[in-house]
Formats: sequence, C-alpha cells, structure tokens
Amino acid sequence: MKRDFISLADLTREQLEYLFAFAARLKADRKDGWPHPFLAGKTLAMIFEKPSLRTRVTFEAGMVQLGGYAVYLSPQDIGMGSRESVADVARNLSRWVDLIMVRTFSHAVVLELAQHATIPVINGLSDLLHPCQVLADCFTLIEHRGCLDGLKVAFVGDGNNVVNSWINAASKLPFSFALACPPGYEPDADILARARQRGAQVMITHSVEEAVRGADAVYTDVWTSMGQEQESARRREVFRPYQVNAAVMALAKPQAFAMHCLPAHRGEEITDEVLDGPQSLVLEQAENRLHVQKAVMVWLLRQRRKSDMTQPEAV
Repeated sequence: MKRDFISLADLTREQLEYLFAFAARLKADRKDGWPHPFLAGKTLAMIFEKPSLRTRVTFEAGMVQLGGYAVYLSPQDIGMGSRESVADVARNLSRWVDLIMVRTFSHAVVLELAQHATIPVINGLSDLLHPCQVLADCFTLIEHRGCLDGLKVAFVGDGNNVVNSWINAASKLPFSFALACPPGYEPDADILARARQRGAQVMITHSVEEAVRGADAVYTDVWTSMGQEQESARRREVFRPYQVNAAVMALAKPQAFAMHCLPAHRGEEITDEVLDGPQSLVLEQAENRLHVQKAVMVWLLRQRRKSDMTQPEAV
C-alpha cells in the first residue's frame, strides 16, 4: 500500500521523529560533503498552481542531491482541472514518474491526486495545510532546543494553513501551541476539534499578550496570502495590532526565537528589527525545508525497517 504525505495528522509520533532523525543525518552528510544518492533513477513531478521560491528550489535541488530528477509543471503546462481532469493527471503521471508534489489552492485537489495516483503524493502546500513547512519548523526547534518537549510555540496573525499544520503537529508531538488572531480569523474548526480530541494543547485567543507570554518561539506569517489579494487593504487594517515587533518579543521568554515561513512583508506582520535580529530563525527554517523534504521523499519510496534509522537504503 502506498504512502502519501498530505497532513501531519496522518503520521504517528514515531514516524515524525524518524523523519527528524533522518533529516539530521542528511543535513550532516551534505555539510560533510558525503553524497546520498538514495533516489538514483527516480523522478519527481512538481505541480505548481501557486508560485514559490522555497518550495520549488528545495524540492528540485533535494531530488537532484538524492540522485534523482525533478520535472517542473506550471499551470500553463497541464491546465489541471480545465484542460485535463485532476484524476487523469494523476493516472498519467503515475505511469511516468515515481513521486508527485503539488502546490495548489484547493486542498481537494491534493486529495483527488492522492486518490487516483498509484505513486506517493506530497502536499507542498494547499489553502488548508502546509505540512512541509511545519515539519521543517519543528526540526529547526529541535536543533536549537534538543527536543520539543514542553516548548510553547506562539503564532501571531491569521489562522491559516500554517496554523492548521501547527495544530496537527501539536496533536502528535509534546509541545503547546497558542494562536493570537483577530475575531473571525480563527483556524479550521474541524482540525482544531480533532487535535484537541487527540490531546493537543492548543490555545486560541484574540490577545497577543496572552498567546505570547512565556513562549519559546514567536511565529508569524503574511496577513494576505496568495488568492486573498482583494482583501489586502482590509486585512492590513484588521491585523495591524498583530504585528510581531520588539515589544511583542519582549512578552515571550528572554531567549525566545522569532520564526516566519517567508516570504515576509517587512513592516507589516513583522519588523526588520525582529526578522533580521539575533533571535531570528527564518533562514534556518528555510534551509531545513531542503533536509526534511529529502527525508520525506526517501521515506515515501521505501519500506522502512528499524535499522533504516542509521543506515537508510536506496529504493
């Protein structure tokens, strides 16, 4: 039975910890100049309905570093859902390549691709979830804190796809999550309810101070995501009190980290002082997209055994 990487809620804590450990090994190997051609001869199809710097480069470069090849498919290339149905795209790609990564608007597109593809599908981003980003974020915190146990992550801003994935992660991993957002901009209610049923420690508040107090990391994202451009003026007004600046960072623990998934709208959701400051992890988060996604791709294409933690084998 094939595996997909659609949501962090689909993975167990053991699987997530395996991916963190494997990503650490891949990162160390790359730093030491050791090649790791685990996916030699394999091909990744990258479907982009939303543009991206980090997603494209990290998946494409990651596949090359693993010994494989990546094919970029723009909306104009395939016209998914218009020129050709999502199901037909999935069935055709399954005959030619070994993996599909999709970065799209509707989460239903990700699910439909996974339903009809006979090869693994990776959610590179949808309007509902951004699991690759939060996997990299958790890995970054583990690098700096040793583990996630007992940490508090505070998010200031929109209850968007990144927040939904943080909530899913909190249902699997031992940290607490707090969101400060304006009324009406809360995260997905079903995701929140399921996470709490699984024991996730999640706080939703409209108070920045309440969310950030005692936090180990303060996270934010753009106020207006792709597809919401017509709302930008209203969102700038609504979210103005939710800017992450020096005063907000002072509410957190003294050594708290500042985090952002990028791209950033400097001077809106975050100030230059914080984004470029000594507490910022944003570039490390961006780098770690490469390492965790490489781990995910290898994991999806091979049957894992206990010994694979230290000696992963090529597919």
